[in-house]
Amino acid sequence: MTDIRVVLADDHPVVRAGLAALLSSLPGIEVVGVASNGREAVREVITSRPDVAVLDLQMPDLDGFAATRELARSAPDTAVLVLTMFEDDDSVFAAMRAGARGYLVKGAEQEEIARAIRAVAAGEAIFGPGVARRMLTFFSAPPAAAEPFPELTTRERQILDLIAAGLSNPAIGDRLDLASKTVANNVSTIFTKLGIADRATAIIQARNAGLGTDRVPKNG
Repeated sequence: MTDIRVVLADDHPVVRAGLAALLSSLPGIEVVGVASNGREAVREVITSRPDVAVLDLQMPDLDGFAATRELARSAPDTAVLVLTMFEDDDSVFAAMRAGARGYLVKGAEQEEIARAIRAVAAGEAIFGPGVARRMLTFFSAPPAAAEPFPELTTRERQILDLIAAGLSNPAIGDRLDLASKTVANNVSTIFTKLGIADRATAIIQARNAGLGTDRVPKNG
């Protein structure tokens, strides 16, 4: 069976040397290149065409996110495995959006690193336990309710909400501290965007979408 060829990139010399020694000691894995920054990593991958690139995220010259994006474009057959100190949601999802197939946090056991390298080389996606839990929590959370009338700006939606509550333009102006002419201009824009011609239709559509109901009197 052919060894899995790996390029390793980390800007800390001691960490880089330790990881290179660790990976080289694993059966079936061959380290074919090392790099101290993202730009070197991209150059090394394009030159040696490894199966897997193991990248840190925080590196000088070109960080791991940008290097991953560049490798996804220029060396799509090389799987990127992120090995970093960061496990916050922003870093995890930014790395995956950039094209990484795996994400481990430094401190992972030798067996875990080896399993991750073999998995991404085989086309799988893999995450360390802590990262996997975060992703499961993220995807199991209920989706945020969509805002009604997404074509409207926040201010226009506020005004439509008050129209649906039965307020006149002067009353809306008082509530939002806007000049009556500004309110009238916004109302005209709202009608145009929603393709409606009068206030009564606006109220019906807005209330059907859930606007204005918390301000409408019970007898109204």
